[in-house]
Amino acid sequence: MDIVLHDVAPSIGEREAIDAVLGPAGSAWEGATEPLPGDEHLARGGHMARDQRHLLLPVLHAVHAYAGWISPGALNYICQRLTIPPSDAYGVATFYALFSLEPQPPVVAHICTDVACLAGGAPGLCAELEQRIGPAGGHRSNGNAIWLESPCLGLCERAPAALVTVAGEQPAEHSVAPAAAEALLATMAGAAPPDQPAPKVPQMGREGLRLLRRIGVVEPASLDSYRAHGGYDALRAAFDLGPAGVLREVADSKLLGRGGAAFPTGRKWEAVARNPRRPHYLVCNADESEPGTFKDRIILEHDPFRLIEAMTIAGFATSCEQGYIYLRGEYPLAWERLVEAVVDARAHGYLGADILGSGFDFDLELRKGAGAYICGEETALFNSLEGFRGEPRNKPPFPVDSGLFGRPTVVNNVETLINIPDIVAEGGLAYAQLGTESSTGTRLFCMSGQIARPGLYEVPFGTRLNELIDLAGGVAAGRTLRTVLLGGAAGRFLSPDELDVELSFEATRQVGTTMGSGVVMVVDDTVDLPAILRRIAAFFRDESCGQCVPCRVGTVRQEEALARLAHGRPRGSVEQELALLDEITAAMRDASICGLGQTAADAIESALRKLEVF
Repeated sequence: MDIVLHDVAPSIGEREAIDAVLGPAGSAWEGATEPLPGDEHLARGGHMARDQRHLLLPVLHAVHAYAGWISPGALNYICQRLTIPPSDAYGVATFYALFSLEPQPPVVAHICTDVACLAGGAPGLCAELEQRIGPAGGHRSNGNAIWLESPCLGLCERAPAALVTVAGEQPAEHSVAPAAAEALLATMAGAAPPDQPAPKVPQMGREGLRLLRRIGVVEPASLDSYRAHGGYDALRAAFDLGPAGVLREVADSKLLGRGGAAFPTGRKWEAVARNPRRPHYLVCNADESEPGTFKDRIILEHDPFRLIEAMTIAGFATSCEQGYIYLRGEYPLAWERLVEAVVDARAHGYLGADILGSGFDFDLELRKGAGAYICGEETALFNSLEGFRGEPRNKPPFPVDSGLFGRPTVVNNVETLINIPDIVAEGGLAYAQLGTESSTGTRLFCMSGQIARPGLYEVPFGTRLNELIDLAGGVAAGRTLRTVLLGGAAGRFLSPDELDVELSFEATRQVGTTMGSGVVMVVDDTVDLPAILRRIAAFFRDESCGQCVPCRVGTVRQEEALARLAHGRPRGSVEQELALLDEITAAMRDASICGLGQTAADAIESALRKLEVF
């Protein structure tokens, strides 16, 4: 791809899709089809066009939704409009798995073959699709529909899962899970997709739920329903407390971030609130792409106003006037409901200028990811929001000093933020009485695999892992529990005699494991464990951004070594191959720039050390 524009034009439909996001071209310099007055004397664009760089990802989505792929003509026109070299835009477009720069049919079925679906029937589904309509990918330029293998779609509790995308003037996306070949083929042929099943929250309606208490109770699309069940009471309480009061309650709550780092939320907020540089930004990381994780999806599909209220409180406390929600691209229903909720909240005075007459201005923008696990890393997410490749940045500087657009930024994930309304409403000290001394509150766990009642569970910190597994019904009768993957692909496997561990940040750290993103994947004696490990290795190989050598090369070498072991053809002895894996693990852990490379071998290393795999 060259660094200069080429003499290739977009189709009328592609041009309209781009202009719908950016507005019509203001001059021939920007790609207008007819010269406009003054064009011969003035080159419009420049800084003004480059200031729209953050719209590159939405524009790419718009073109892909219309045409089913991103053509050279469309990319050329985008570069004209945004004053971006084609090579730069090409680098961004090719970074994301959901974008194709090669012609493909308008209908694409993405079939999850990640760890939960691999153990839950995906191989059989893929075999049937191959028999019925041909191999994955097929002939991309022929026919009306193809299917592709996909990493985790965040539908693990309903495995196997599929996502059907339909390009055109009225594009559509449909999640199908559990996916059976007949229903999936009918959806690909244009039939109405199966109805969305009720959320799998087995504790639904029980006493003691906090984060999940409105799931199945409120109408997700109704602001009135949310308010009738206590919604926005916490925002009014926050306005009464004032920014300093809210910061004090969050600090008193001892709320730790519900990600891998478990950083104190109060300290992060205070650092931004006290930073004199303006403006401040608030970013919600809703790009949960960890295989086995689906908690954000259920929250956003069934209680979207809770996140909007929480972000408004966070913006008030930290002097942020603008927030962004970065949602993973594989969640069409969550996206639809978030869009509706933001519009409704804005229309009723809960977003925008002078919220509830408080004098506080705050608004939200939504951004959709496009299939890149690395964008769950906070600085990679900033780059993606700004219209660049989602590659992590070096730290320091940290986001509280230089985050989105180089400004002080609060970044929290969904589960962290939705704790805020309860903290404000009941007080930080009362909240801190829940859980353990160092891990306060409750935690969401995504139960999947060979478990009797898969779904999303909420338990107080301090609950033991075996108690959680019993709550979900344990493994099926007659089966033997072989191992549990705790924390997702970047977590660790636990043997059956390690399941008495307390689920808290401090206890899991002491035994050398992590809760990570809240994944609990149960594996019984029927599962091909070597295949699971190879799939984890393939996942990290594909998802490495390639910026640093230890991760870019190490993830490939790790997968190659596992393939040799699986096929009984190690280099030298099995012991020598395992020693090589140890060296690869050490190199990635010590020298990778971000957490992806640093944890890419954790699950594999734990399985090889504790379980009889090869």
